[in-house]
Amino acid sequence: MRRLLLFVEGGSFFMTHDKYFDYYEGLANWSFDEFGIHSESLTDWDLYELLRHFATPDSAILDLGTGGGEKLLSEFPDCAEILGTDYSPQMVATAQNNLAESGRKNIAFKVMDNLKMDVPSDHFDIVVARHTITDPVQIRKCLKPGGRLLMRGVDKYDCWSLKMIFGGGQGFNDPVPVSITDYENVLKAGFRDVELVPIHEREYFAGREVFKAFLSKVPILDGAPDDSLLDEYISKNTVNGKIRLLRMYYGLTAVK
Repeated sequence: MRRLLLFVEGGSFFMTHDKYFDYYEGLANWSFDEFGIHSESLTDWDLYELLRHFATPDSAILDLGTGGGEKLLSEFPDCAEILGTDYSPQMVATAQNNLAESGRKNIAFKVMDNLKMDVPSDHFDIVVARHTITDPVQIRKCLKPGGRLLMRGVDKYDCWSLKMIFGGGQGFNDPVPVSITDYENVLKAGFRDVELVPIHEREYFAGREVFKAFLSKVPILDGAPDDSLLDEYISKNTVNGKIRLLRMYYGLTAVK
């Protein structure tokens, strides 16, 4: 049975292919907006700024792991063609509803497994992969010569101080960080000008209950948070009345 590393806005973890499907189906009708997270970026690397810089009115863009399409619809520039794909039919249905409400044009969504990509070869100018599994060989195949890959993911040391208190969590025992694995795989696929950038952010939560609800929803820890350990973390990481969570992501850019 195939095991996959799942990336979501809040983290990553290994699961079987079927459970991966079930997890995304369950995410379709909720949003991270419900947690009221305030974020500070400590790194001058922004995927959407890069996307808008490289895109032109004639660009064809593929967004892998689009989820409900919220980021695509709010952050992607207007261009000739945008295709958002997701493994979950329920997520794609949510994205199509969001598209209808947005009034945006030249955008479509479809169900697709990133490891069995069903898109034309040499077709896209830019492929975006945000917090999702990828196969760089298949991505390179669908890009035009000179086309760009823009990737953003969650790294091993994300929320590390939290994981240290709980003694585990996503990627805790990984021998190699996901960022390094992705970097090597993109190089092996034949991309050039491959650049890997660590991204550091701070997230702030208004109180204990919303923070606990967040940790119960996303797969940062192994299961629901233990109350005593949660309180220990909160006592050490409360700043101006807000609970702080230190995030570590990574950005990767490459050219076919």
